[in-house]
Amino acid sequence: MTKTTETKAINFVSVDSAPKRFAGAVPQWRAPASLLLFVVVATAQLFLVNMPSVAAIFPNHDWTFSPYEGNHVVAMRIFVLSFYISFSAFAGGTPKMRLLFGADLILTFMFGCAILDLLNAGFYLTMGYGYGLSFSQIVSGLLGFAVYSVKLLEWGNMPARIRVEHRPTNERSALVRLFITFGVASSVAITSSRADWPLVDFMRNWALLGGIGPGVFLFLPVFFGQLYILAVMDVLLMRPAPVKPSVSIIVPAHNESYIIERTIKAMDKAAKHYGGDVRILIMNNNSTDNTAELATNAINACTAATGRVIDVPTPGKSHALNDGMDACETELLVRVDADTLLGEDNLSRAIPYFTDPEVGVVGGVPIPPGGGLFDRARLLEVMVKHGFYSVAMGAIKGVVGIPGMFVVYRAEHPRYLGGFVEGMNGEDTDISLRIGELGFKSVVDPRIRYVSEVPTEYAHMREQRMRWFRSIYHVSSRCRDLIYSDWVSIRGKLMLPYMLVNSARRAMLVPLIFFGILEYVTAFNPQSPLIWQAILAVFLGAPSIMAIFATLLNGMPRGILCLPEYLIFRIIRAYFTLESMMSISLSNVRHVQEQAYIEDIVPQKPIRVA
Repeated sequence: MTKTTETKAINFVSVDSAPKRFAGAVPQWRAPASLLLFVVVATAQLFLVNMPSVAAIFPNHDWTFSPYEGNHVVAMRIFVLSFYISFSAFAGGTPKMRLLFGADLILTFMFGCAILDLLNAGFYLTMGYGYGLSFSQIVSGLLGFAVYSVKLLEWGNMPARIRVEHRPTNERSALVRLFITFGVASSVAITSSRADWPLVDFMRNWALLGGIGPGVFLFLPVFFGQLYILAVMDVLLMRPAPVKPSVSIIVPAHNESYIIERTIKAMDKAAKHYGGDVRILIMNNNSTDNTAELATNAINACTAATGRVIDVPTPGKSHALNDGMDACETELLVRVDADTLLGEDNLSRAIPYFTDPEVGVVGGVPIPPGGGLFDRARLLEVMVKHGFYSVAMGAIKGVVGIPGMFVVYRAEHPRYLGGFVEGMNGEDTDISLRIGELGFKSVVDPRIRYVSEVPTEYAHMREQRMRWFRSIYHVSSRCRDLIYSDWVSIRGKLMLPYMLVNSARRAMLVPLIFFGILEYVTAFNPQSPLIWQAILAVFLGAPSIMAIFATLLNGMPRGILCLPEYLIFRIIRAYFTLESMMSISLSNVRHVQEQAYIEDIVPQKPIRVA
């Protein structure tokens, strides 16, 4: 039986797929119905705003009443309102909750747009000029993303807010790096936008820029490229001593008979290369197959590592992790997913970082095994997200979470924080985030690479991504202290809000493509007709540039050959994000969440301060 055939035979749905308290099932017809309603509502608004009588009040072919100069590529306010209406109509929750949620979205967004228009009108009256229609549309779009993510966080049935313990550390160097790299990236973007380069003309003609200035596309690669170089230099300069303390590897396993033997064999090989005491704890989490038997036999066959199988009857990965944490008797705790095959040098590279008392979490970069339907697209995805962005964020203490596929902690930290949170998605991000706020560094070493399984079927990929994409809201809700607190934290004041807004942007990507096609076909705005290059640039231009950039930096030029699959996968991923947001149930229990906040759940135990 081939690997693909084996994985197809496994039912990957578990209690973690949709936690009962915070998520519901989403029928596959719901997202298409929402997109259909979106097209109808958007078409109606475009027709209405272009009627002569209405256009006299709104001459910019969008719901703007201020005297803006210039043109826009997309009627962003019509787009955002159309999305709000179509999403709220099919969101989770009762009809009343959906109606109230939609009204809150629309009124909040329009209030923000009204302020933007009034400010522009004020500038015209006092100074004789404003900030232009294109700028207003960009701000309106960002406002639309922000309002959506914040309101979904407020109205969604979310984990209760907790007290996040924050221990101040010296953020000066991180802030200096942030401001300098931002300034350099801005300068490059502005300079390039004014330059007349043949390369820019070529990229524009081939739909890589879509009529948008090159500065917009160059900013992110230049900004994150600088941070990436700084982070890699930090990793190389650490040069940790080759120590070999005892470590425990906990592996939550639920119906993993198809791979558990290979997982244990890979860990044994890594233990041999490491040369220290390695103890494997397979947490058999309510499996209904022969996972426990196969794991026991595989552990008995190990030559370098020792271990045992521990039964965890309560379903849920976090239950297995917490039981494994309780069974851990070593200073260092390694968490490994059951479908992850460690690289031979993973332990040897990761463990020595803990000779630095300021290091609290260490991770690496997952690599797909290859051969599966989504593996080629996944390769570029991990190069961009884990091999580039996550590494870069380490330069400014901005790493929010390190995925639980392979991550190393000091065992005392999860214990001090009360263990891995149960009953929600994102327990790995939650624990890494909170360890970081205790003042400890999170290190992502791009040289630490391990093989992590990739879903081979659409249904499994859908289940995985809906779970992953929902987790940012669960973690943000639980750790709202970081966002609303009066202390400065790059994770809380910059990264968490950015991740929420980015999630909203991704949820709106498919509707945005539909909207672009609609505006292009109908040509409602003759003053600024939408060119086909602009439509393609939404999912072709910037993603291609970033993917190529990240692949080359990670020393995997072969990944460029995967670009077509990756670009298609980004659309599928965006569609899954939309479905994931629909799985969040709307409710009016925000007062219950805030009441839970007054309970200080963080245990006060001694811990070394970084």
